[in-house]
Amino acid sequence: MTLPENRPFRFGVNLVAPAPRREWAEKARKVEDLGFDVLGVPDHLGAPAPFPALVAAAEATERIRVSTFVLNAAFHNPVLLAREVAGTDLLTDGRLEVGLAAGSIREGTGSDGVPFPSAGERVSQLERTVKELRGLMVNPDHSPQPVQPGGPPLLVAGNGDRVLRLAAEHADIIGFTGIFAGRGEFPQLASPEELDDRVALVRGQLGARAAEVELNLLVQQVIVTDDPRGTAEEWARHPLAHFTPEQLLAAPAWLIGTEREIADRLTEYRERFGFSYIVVLEPWLEKFAPVVELLK
Repeated sequence: MTLPENRPFRFGVNLVAPAPRREWAEKARKVEDLGFDVLGVPDHLGAPAPFPALVAAAEATERIRVSTFVLNAAFHNPVLLAREVAGTDLLTDGRLEVGLAAGSIREGTGSDGVPFPSAGERVSQLERTVKELRGLMVNPDHSPQPVQPGGPPLLVAGNGDRVLRLAAEHADIIGFTGIFAGRGEFPQLASPEELDDRVALVRGQLGARAAEVELNLLVQQVIVTDDPRGTAEEWARHPLAHFTPEQLLAAPAWLIGTEREIADRLTEYRERFGFSYIVVLEPWLEKFAPVVELLK
């Protein structure tokens, strides 16, 4: 079996800006041409509608997989979600991956009518969704039937103990954001030691599944520079900054340095944490592409 630190890298990008059909197809082809493996779409108001956007991206490309990265479980009825998942898997010829999370960002200000339950209620809804979706995907009587036996690979993302235990039991991919929400006014960048703790919890729960499950890191920022220290100090001087240069340079979710230095850091992360599936956000697509080439 392939151990996490020896698992080949996979690279994804989350496309967050909506676009007309032709422009969207061009973006999807660029993702593929730059060597990425997965094109993702988030589940936020103002972002592309995930399932039609993924079908259109698959239609415009030949190789890349497509992913909901990630669906907010509170937005979706599990039975209706199973129809969307299986139908999208059919229309993408089995290239779909499904990411789910409990949701940590309040959409809008309440005037949009989108409910925002408590953290515990959101995790409970995620648990129900994961279990029902898994059950429906393996049900031979479910229609439509997905192309991929048992349904598309499932990613569950989060930081809390309940979510990570749920992911360790049911997910094919476990996602780590590298940030922690709700500690003060601003989200906080996770330190390497904090991610050590989260990964250790997962590995302790995985047992015999440890070699089968892929670990994912969502990168929040990519800064290609010959002067990492000076760049981090400049960011830390910003009036709204809530981090030190040392925190920025150490944070796994912020990649600062030359292309070679960033590639070396990701190799270290694979060895230390087991992160082999790396996702960046759309603004960093072209900056990150040379790193993808170095590591492939």
